[in-house]
Amino acid sequence: MLEASAAKISRVESGHVTARVVDIRLLLDAYGVKDGEVRSKLEDLARNANRRGWWLEHAAHLREDYLEHIAIEDDATFIREWQSAAFPGLLQTAAYAEATIAEGPNCVDPERAAHLVKARETRQAKIEPGGAMYTAIVWEPVIIHPLVSVAIHREQLSAVLEVSKRQNVTVQVLPFAAGLLAAISAFSSFSFGSDPAVEAVTMENLRGTSVLEDPDDLGAYANAFDQLRSAALAPDASARLIRGALRSSEEEK
Repeated sequence: MLEASAAKISRVESGHVTARVVDIRLLLDAYGVKDGEVRSKLEDLARNANRRGWWLEHAAHLREDYLEHIAIEDDATFIREWQSAAFPGLLQTAAYAEATIAEGPNCVDPERAAHLVKARETRQAKIEPGGAMYTAIVWEPVIIHPLVSVAIHREQLSAVLEVSKRQNVTVQVLPFAAGLLAAISAFSSFSFGSDPAVEAVTMENLRGTSVLEDPDDLGAYANAFDQLRSAALAPDASARLIRGALRSSEEEK
């Protein structure tokens, strides 16, 4: 009936994640519900179900798909991210977030930009000590080639080094030598509960955020992350590379 993993169905049933509007429509069709008013009310409930928690105050300024990403992330116990262009939002300083939003391909008005920055800052509570197990892999150019001002980049490198000291946080750098692996599009994968098996994947593009939950998709991205992790520098070596980039940037002052 639903093209969803057993894990997702279990999370919907347990209240850990909400059904999307498309899921509700499929269920209503399957159960033969024709009443337009009933269908509309249930679809509205699904559409607004993720408007809960701390992000409610920002909901008017955030896309629905981004709210869904936040809701998935907020429920996760394991978070894994691959980024080839910039540091992931969960690692960004406020200044870095402001700069990348301002200089990004989408025109964002100042009020919405402020809410985006605040949302990114608040999301970072998820990986505080004792929080979700978090692994981030970033491509080497993100470390050595500033996308923003040198001062902001230095602050960002220092912040990543500090966060990576947490027991629940692992930061690895994919080196140039990894070759075509770096061409894999950026994505985040999530697990819920004690099992680290991937149960949801999100990917951001110019038009928004896509959520993948089909078992074949999940398997493909779990395999991709394993390849990236195997090719990346070990956490200690990654930290040395970041410290080296930080020293080099300070010498250029």
